[in-house]
Amino acid sequence: MRTVEWTDQNRVRMVDQRRIPWTLAHVEYDDYRDVALAISDMVVRGAPAIGVSAAFGMALAGIQCTALDVGSLLEYLEVAAVILKKARPTAVNLAWAVDHMMDVARDERLDRAGDVREALLAEAERMADADVAINKQMAAYGAALIHDGDTILHHCNTGMLATVDYGTALGVIRMAHEQGKKIHVLLDETRPRLQGSRLSAWECEQLGIPYDIIPDTAAGYYMRRGEVTRVLFGADRVAANGDVVNKIGSYQIAVLAKENQIPCYSVFPTSTVDLAIPTGDKIPIEERDPAEVRAPYGCAIVPDHYHARNPAFDVTPHVYFSGLVTEVGVLPPPFADSLAAAVRHAQPPVEA
Repeated sequence: MRTVEWTDQNRVRMVDQRRIPWTLAHVEYDDYRDVALAISDMVVRGAPAIGVSAAFGMALAGIQCTALDVGSLLEYLEVAAVILKKARPTAVNLAWAVDHMMDVARDERLDRAGDVREALLAEAERMADADVAINKQMAAYGAALIHDGDTILHHCNTGMLATVDYGTALGVIRMAHEQGKKIHVLLDETRPRLQGSRLSAWECEQLGIPYDIIPDTAAGYYMRRGEVTRVLFGADRVAANGDVVNKIGSYQIAVLAKENQIPCYSVFPTSTVDLAIPTGDKIPIEERDPAEVRAPYGCAIVPDHYHARNPAFDVTPHVYFSGLVTEVGVLPPPFADSLAAAVRHAQPPVEA
C-alpha cells in the first residue's frame, strides 16, 4: 500500500491518516493548493511522505497551469513552490523536494512547456519509487542492530504511513520481524495527536508485530525495569552535527535511554539531513493549534479558554544517539563527519 501516489486521472491520491485506525480511506486532489492544505492538516504526515506529496503537488501545479511557454509556466511553479513550502516549516524533506522539483523545471534542455510538465511528473514518480527502495535499504542496515528477543521502544509513527511505503524506524522493526526475530514493541501514545497509539499500532496489527501501547509517561518506568533493550525513532530534520529534530517527546526518551544505558537510534534518509544548519537549535520548530492539546480529535478534556501550548517537535542533541541509521549505513559518532560523508555518498554522480 502506498501512502501517496499519482492516479490515471492526474490526481494525487493519499491515505487519510486522520481516520486511521477506524477507517482506511483515501482522498484525491486535483489542485496543488489542496495538497498543501492536506500537508498542513496532517492528512499526510511523516517527513518522507510529506516530501513526495509536495513533489506530486508540484507536478499537479504544472498540469493546472495553462501557460503555453516555459517562462510563464516557471512563474506559476514558483508561486506553487512558495505555497507548498509554507505548509509545514520543520520537516526539511518538504523544502528539499520542492526545490528539487524547481531544479527539474528549470532544466535548460526543456524548451517546451509540455516537456517541463512531463519531466515534473516523471521525477515525482521516480522520487516515490526511490523512497521505497531507500526505506528498505535503511531497514536492512537497522535490522542488523536488532537482536532476537529485543523489546523496542518506538516513538510516533515512522512506518509505511510516514513514508511512501515500508517505513524508517518502524521499517527497521518490520524487517527484523520479517527476518523471523522474536521481538516486542512498546508504542508510546505520542500525544497530542496519538500517532503511536493510532497509526503505529494499526501498522503493527496489519503486519502481525507483537506490541503494547503505553502512556507517554511510562517510558522511563519500562526502561528502569529493564524491559526496553533498544529505542528507535525517526527524524524530521537533522542538523550537520547530528542533532535530530523529531516529533515532540523524542528528546525525553533519548535522555532516559542514555540514563538507563539503552542504545538509542534515529532512522532517516539522507534527504532529511540539512548540512546548512549547524545545530538543532537553529531549526524552526512548528507550533500547532493549542486546541489539539485541549481537545484531541474533538474530545474536550479541558475548557476552551484554558491556556495551552503545542510544539510539534523537539531537538535531541547528538550526544544521546548510539548511531544514526541511513540508507548508506549506520553512522557512528562523530556525526559531523559521518553525516557529511553519507550525504556525499548518497548523491547521484554528476553527468558529464
